[in-house]
Amino acid sequence: MVLTALRGALGFLSRLPVGHDQDAWNAFRRTAAAFPLAGYVIGGLLAVPLVLPLPTSAGATLFLATVYGVTGINHIDGLADLGDAAAVHDPEKRRAAMKDTEVGVGALLAVALVVVGLALAAVGLVALPPVTVIAIVVAAEVSAKLGMAALASFGTFAHEGLGSQLSDQTLGGFAVAVVVSMPAVALSWPTLVGIGTMGAGLLTTAIVGRWARSWLGGISGDVFGAANELSRLVALHVGVVAWTLS
Repeated sequence: MVLTALRGALGFLSRLPVGHDQDAWNAFRRTAAAFPLAGYVIGGLLAVPLVLPLPTSAGATLFLATVYGVTGINHIDGLADLGDAAAVHDPEKRRAAMKDTEVGVGALLAVALVVVGLALAAVGLVALPPVTVIAIVVAAEVSAKLGMAALASFGTFAHEGLGSQLSDQTLGGFAVAVVVSMPAVALSWPTLVGIGTMGAGLLTTAIVGRWARSWLGGISGDVFGAANELSRLVALHVGVVAWTLS
C-alpha cells in the first residue's frame, strides 16, 4: 500500500518514469505520508548536481535543469497563475486571471524571482560540505511536500478539481506524515540547520495557504504548485544562512 502510494506521489509530483494508474493515484490521495516520502526521493536527486566537482556556475545551472527536469513545470505553472492573480486588484477577477492562458506581468515576475532565487541558492550551496548540501536539499524538499500534505489535510478547497481530489486525508494520516519527515531534520544533526530549513518551508506554505484563503477563497491545484515552489526556495536559502551562522 505504501509503495503504491509512493508511486502515485512520484507520478503526480515528478516526471520520474514510475508509471501512472488509478490504483496508485487513489492510494496516494489517501496517504499523506506519501508526500514527504516522495520528497526524500526527489530531494536526493536534486542534490546530485550540487555535490559534483563542477565550477560554481556549472553546478548552479545543472541544479536548475535538474529541478525542472525531475519535477516538471506543473508546479511552477501554478506559481505563474498565482502571480497573475496577485496582480489583480478586483477580487472577482482573480480566479479568472488564474485560468487565463495569457501570461501576465505577475506571472513573469513570480517565475523570474523563483528561478533566479534557486540559482542564487545553488551558488550558496555548492560552497558547503557535500553532506550538508544533501541535508539541506533533502530537508527543503521534504518540508515542501509535508506542507502540501498539510494543505491537503487542513485546507479549504475553492472548487472541485485536481487539487480537491487530494483532500481525502485524516488527522492521523497527517501525523504519520510528520513522523516520516523527522529523519530529514536529523540529517544535519547536531546543528539546527535541518530544523531551520524544515521550519522555513512549512511557514512559507502556511503563509501561501492563508493568502489563498483570503484572496482566492481556498486551496486549488495552482496553490499546491505555488506553495511547493516557494517553500523549496525559502527553505534552501534559510538552510544556507543557518549553516553559515552555526
